Amino acid sequence: MPGPLDGIVVADLSRVVAGPHATMTLADLGARVIKVERPDGGDETRGWGPPFRDGVSTYYLSCNRNKESVALDLKSERGAAVLTRLIERVDVLVENFRTGVLDRLGFPVERLHALNPRLVILSITGFGHDGPDGGRPGYDAIVQAEAGLMSVTGPPGEPSKVGLSIADILAAQNGVAGVLAALYERERTGRGAVVRTSLLASVVGAHMFQGTRWTVAREVPESAGNDHPSIAPYGTFRCADGAVQIGVANDALWRRFAPLVGLDPDDPRYATVRDRAPRRAELTAAIEKALAADDRATWLARLEDAGIPAGAIRTIDEVYEHPQTRSQGLVVTVDHPDLGVIELPGPPLRFDGAPPRAHRPPPRLGQDTDAVLAWLEEDR
Repeated sequence: MPGPLDGIVVADLSRVVAGPHATMTLADLGARVIKVERPDGGDETRGWGPPFRDGVSTYYLSCNRNKESVALDLKSERGAAVLTRLIERVDVLVENFRTGVLDRLGFPVERLHALNPRLVILSITGFGHDGPDGGRPGYDAIVQAEAGLMSVTGPPGEPSKVGLSIADILAAQNGVAGVLAALYERERTGRGAVVRTSLLASVVGAHMFQGTRWTVAREVPESAGNDHPSIAPYGTFRCADGAVQIGVANDALWRRFAPLVGLDPDDPRYATVRDRAPRRAELTAAIEKALAADDRATWLARLEDAGIPAGAIRTIDEVYEHPQTRSQGLVVTVDHPDLGVIELPGPPLRFDGAPPRAHRPPPRLGQDTDAVLAWLEEDR
């Protein structure tokens, strides 16, 4: 079934995570995405592992569904000629080269728009396109460190990275938002725009309250583990047989929660959010003393009955087998040419009234080269 971006064609010159995740999102929305890869190995993530399954990287599989693959040496005369024709035909070009690489290949922005004035260009870098670090390469873990994310993540005093490529994912989603806005603007102006974002900008842009703790209050945030620096009780609490996550984010919830754990909701030490936050340690000790009397399942049922936000701390396998995950279409099935029928993490968006969409597996390297070249020769 066609999606909202049916008819939009994307040339994907990106690799690794941020760009490929952005173009996968555009593909999920119905765009045709043509992934241009080096003939000698293709996207680096094709070789990233373990784990592999029958020689195929599961890392690569995570960011490349619903695409076509063209093997093309952009440094060659033939590659430049094919890319020129591709630029003339597509609506969107996505690249995450280091600053200046596309220029050196002979395709500066001015030439791109001379070839196709309606072309929307998304350019993603590690640290931005200008400034003292413009052009500096930036992998996700490096940017998590440099953008302050590690300083507010993990146990106190132990800077930790998020357990997935969050800087890449944020940059991808910001890039998609920019592309969609540029396509909408194109309807009014008739011209394509250049959209620029970076991993650094995307993490800093997501600092939220941690950012204003410094910019407004001049307080340097520190890591607090699973606790919330401004709200209590809000974090991980131990029951008789393990831990649960509980979020008592306002005083109305506190008045329902306190009696469950044997506390007086009107105790002046804990009556308001402002009272509770500075007394987090003693409050946690009191709560865990009560929780130790029963197991997690019992406490989760009690908390749900009382309308208290709480949840189990699940492993990744438990998440994908959970009926709620399945009900939301967050697992999709594809028929891979080498692996057979496999399951992949699915798109997070749904549109009311639209039937479930059939998804295509991530492509083999260069599997669509001949078909795309034939398409480019049409109407010449």
